[in-house]
Amino acid sequence: MVVLNRIYTRTGDKGETALSNGARVPKHALRVESYGSVDELNSTLGLARLHATEELAERIAVIQNDLFDLGADLSRPRMEEDAEAPYPVLRIIESQVTRLETEIDAMNAGLAPLRSFILPGGTPLAAHLHLCRTVARRAERAACALAASEDANPAAIKYLNRLSDWLFVAGRVANEMGTQDILWVPGASREPSQGSD
Repeated sequence: MVVLNRIYTRTGDKGETALSNGARVPKHALRVESYGSVDELNSTLGLARLHATEELAERIAVIQNDLFDLGADLSRPRMEEDAEAPYPVLRIIESQVTRLETEIDAMNAGLAPLRSFILPGGTPLAAHLHLCRTVARRAERAACALAASEDANPAAIKYLNRLSDWLFVAGRVANEMGTQDILWVPGASREPSQGSD
């Protein structure tokens, strides 16, 4: 159980923060960037949720809870034995990824296949979900960079990858089952060639 009875501590005033294992690191460290991006993603999902149907809002709430699990996962290096921690260590597990895949398949079943890339937008909910998708991709890039230089749970990276797919498909569903998707038309705004000088 987390108890927050004091909001400011002044311990980060010199540009450092504590990981969940107590280690102090610079606030610009890749690990902090990773779980910070996940926190930002969670906040953007909170905005999207304001526009969602009750059913979708419930699914988003589950994902937001997952993202706190994911932030806790990324904030504790796995090099230490989790069994030696004084409390149960939260790690993203495969069943959380599988749940996203199941939901993606269910949502996608009612959508017509895409014949072009789509522009972010359409309904307010779809626009918010596309913003969430891009933040999810950034969080994934940060987690991949972390994994390349330190230690990160592969399931956490897989979860972020699948979540961006979930958000893309949910955005199409939010666009009246794809009927309000705005298709990309390659080169549509280019002026006709004027010839060379």
